[in-house]
Parts: sequence; structure tokens; C-alpha cells
Amino acid sequence: MTLTASGEPRFTLDSNILVYSFDLTDPVRHELALQIVHRSLEVDCWLTLQSLSEFYSATTRKRMLSPAEAADQITDWLVAFPCAAVSPRAVRAALSASVAGRASYWDALLIATAAEAGCSLILTEDLADGNVLGGVQIHNPFAASGELTDRVRALLRL
Repeated sequence: MTLTASGEPRFTLDSNILVYSFDLTDPVRHELALQIVHRSLEVDCWLTLQSLSEFYSATTRKRMLSPAEAADQITDWLVAFPCAAVSPRAVRAALSASVAGRASYWDALLIATAAEAGCSLILTEDLADGNVLGGVQIHNPFAASGELTDRVRALLRL
């Protein structure tokens, strides 16, 4: 496991966090996601090319951003964050997890790619909070109170 200087794990953001940072239909989630993305620039956060691709698909399909705007944002993130690409090994791991019923193929691929990049935590609200898959812990950053969880506040040094 790769740890930050503060002892926190290296982590990644699922596409839903990235999308919320542009989704104005839920102002609370939007503001929290913006905070997560901006603070993630200052700690050991990697993005996956899969999450960036899913961001492009979701924001252009939902007409939150034009294709050019989404592409520009992804280009900015590619410069600002270290990024992990999908490998054949990650595909094999995702196929195995999916066939075994442990996760959907796409979720398993995100997890396998994050694990290869040394991430031990994924911030997402789309997977079961607290589960550990492929050595990567799932954490929903949004508390029921409408704020960020204490874990995320510590991770982002808030």
C-alpha cells in the first residue's frame, strides 16, 4: 500500500465524483465534489483513464458540457493528476471478478487499475461503502449529514 506523507493511502476518484463537480442539479453534491477534486490535487490522488472516459461520456450525454468542454477538462486533469491506464493484467482481473460475481466488469476494471497504480482507496458513491475488492477499499465520501465524511476530511487535510 502506498501512503502519503500524512500516513493516508493513495486514492482515486470514481467518475461519479468528477461528474458531480460539474453537475449543478444537486448543489450540495456539486459543492462537495468540487472540494474533493480541488483538494485531491494537493495529496496523493491518481485518476484512472477509465474514470476520465466515463466522465466524458456522462457529461456529454447529459448535456452538462459540450464535447469540447469535456475534452478540455479532461486534458486539464491529465496534466494535473498522475493517471493510471488499463493493462492486460487489470482486464484479466476484472474479467475474473465479474465472472465470479464480485463486481460488474467496469467496476472491477476500475478497482484493478487503481490497485495497479498503488491506490488502496476509491472515493465513490456507486459501490458498497466499506467493501474491499482486490485490495482496494471502497469509501462513499458523502455523509448522511450532507457533508464530507471524517475519513475524507482527514484524507484531504480539511
